[in-house]
Amino acid sequence: MYKRYLEARLNMALDASPIVLLSGARQTGKTTLMKQVAALKKFNYITFDDMTLLAAAQRDPVGFIEHQPKPLIIDEVQRVAEVALPIKVDVDQRNVPGLYALTGSANPLVMPKLNDSLAGRMIILNLWPLSRGEILGKKETFLDHIFDADWTPGSTEKWTRTEMLDAFIIGGYPRMQTLSAVMRREWCNSHLMTILERDVQDIANITRIKALPGLMQILATRASNLLNVADVGRLALIPYATLSAYLSILESLFLIVRQPAWHINRSTRLVKMPKIYLADTGILSYLLGVDQEMLSKNTLLVGQVLENFIVQEIRKQTTWSLRQVRLYHFRTHGGAEVDMVLEDASGKIVGIEVKSSSTVTSDAFRGLQVLEQEAGNLFVRGIVFYTGSSSAAFGKNLFALPVSTLWS
Repeated sequence: MYKRYLEARLNMALDASPIVLLSGARQTGKTTLMKQVAALKKFNYITFDDMTLLAAAQRDPVGFIEHQPKPLIIDEVQRVAEVALPIKVDVDQRNVPGLYALTGSANPLVMPKLNDSLAGRMIILNLWPLSRGEILGKKETFLDHIFDADWTPGSTEKWTRTEMLDAFIIGGYPRMQTLSAVMRREWCNSHLMTILERDVQDIANITRIKALPGLMQILATRASNLLNVADVGRLALIPYATLSAYLSILESLFLIVRQPAWHINRSTRLVKMPKIYLADTGILSYLLGVDQEMLSKNTLLVGQVLENFIVQEIRKQTTWSLRQVRLYHFRTHGGAEVDMVLEDASGKIVGIEVKSSSTVTSDAFRGLQVLEQEAGNLFVRGIVFYTGSSSAAFGKNLFALPVSTLWS
C-alpha cells in the first residue's frame, strides 16, 4: 500500500461535489484510493468489469441506477456511459454532495454521453502511476515553492545512477514495484493488450485495432521529442486523419501525453508543434526493449528517458500541488529550446532543462536565457536538472539542481 498524495484533494472533492470522477490508466490504483477515501462514508461499490453488472446496466441504465444503494462507487464507468443521464436526474433531485464516486480508465472529454450529461455537477481528478516521492514515502512540494520569490535550493538526497536506471525501468505502476524483470515484461505486455484491445473499444469504434501496438512502439522512439504526425504516419502506414484520431484515443487512455508549446502571441518565431511523452517510463522501457544494462550503455537514450521521467514526475505533482501549474515546452526556429515551461495561474514562468550528464556548464542555460528574453518580467527562474549531486547557481535566477530535488 502506498500513500497517494491526491487523497486530500479527493476528500475535498467528495465533500463539495455530488459527483467525483477519478480517472487514470488501468492499474494506477484508482479503485484502491477511491475505496479508502469513501470507506468512512459507507459507499456501496460496483464495477463494470463484472460482466453481469455490465449487461444489466447496458440493458436498463435508468432502472439499474435507481436500484443501487447510495452513496455509490461505480468502477470503470466509461464502459456504460449511458448511466450518466439517470445519475444526473438523481443528483438534481437530491442536491447533496458525495452521492457518486466514479472511476474511469478514459478521459471523460472523449465520452460525450458522460461529459455532457454531468457537466457542472462533476469534479474530475486524474491519478497517474506512483510518483518517486510516493514510492519513497516523501511528500513532494517542488511546485508549491518553485515560483516563490525567496526560493533557494535546499539539501538533496544522493540518487545513484544505478538507482536512477532502476527507477526508469520499473516505472510507477504499483504492481511493477514487486515483480522480477521477466514478470515485469509479461505484465507490461498484458497491460498494454488489455488497454489496446478492450478499453479502446469502450470509447471508439476502431477497425484497424491491430495497428495500435506498432504505433505505440513508434511513439516510444519519439518520446521527449517533437511530435511530427506526418512522419509517424508514414512509418506506421496510417493516413494522417486516422492517425490524429488514434493519437487522441491513446492520450485519452493515459498512455501518451502531448505537451503543447509555450508562446506569447506577439512572437512569430516560435515552434508550435507539441512534444510527446509516454505516461510511464516502465512502459516506455518495455516498448523500447531495453533493460538497465542496455540503457546504461546508451547515453542518448538515457537523456530521452530521463526527460520523460522528469516531465511526468512534475505532471503528477500538478494533481495535488497547492499551486495551479500548466506544462509546456519552448522552441524557436533558431534552435533555442527548453524542455519544460511551467506557467502558474498568474502567468509566471519557470523554465526547466534536463541533462543526463553528471556535470553542467553555462552552455546548458542558453535556451533558458532565450526563454527569459521572450517571457520578460514573467520569468521567475530557470533550472537545469542533471544527474550530479550538488546544487549550484549560474547567475541571477539560474540554477543547476540534482534530479532528486523533485522529491527531497
